[in-house]
Amino acid sequence: MHADLLRELLAHATGDGHLPWRRLLKPGDWLLLVCAAALVAASYPLLWRGGVADRAIVRRDGQLVTELALNIPRKYAVAGAIGTTVIEVQPGRARVLSDPGPRQYCVQQGWLTRANAVAICAPNHVTLQLAGRSGQNGAYDTLNY
Repeated sequence: MHADLLRELLAHATGDGHLPWRRLLKPGDWLLLVCAAALVAASYPLLWRGGVADRAIVRRDGQLVTELALNIPRKYAVAGAIGTTVIEVQPGRARVLSDPGPRQYCVQQGWLTRANAVAICAPNHVTLQLAGRSGQNGAYDTLNY
């Protein structure tokens, strides 16, 4: 008795003897799915862009160390908790060039180019954040991308 019930439930769950779900969709359903996917794809670059960055903000232990303009190439050294972090700035972008941290996550993040992008060197207590004209989406940061 239980074996028959189990076989029946398994056959129903795997779709044996039933139409595949794709056959149940009508042409209007497919059109709606395609339009919805196109709307999501079109809204991504419009709603989730970070804006134009014009300065780099460097902090140590949450305190502002310096603000660097992104129009002049330079390197800036920041003394942190376990050593010196070097920030490199090029026109329109900035990155953590070197850090004494063991895993190098902030160095591996590479060039930051969008407003509100952040590189965090946690062991050294140093952060690099880009700021600038971010338009209507100024409240969003890299966690929202």
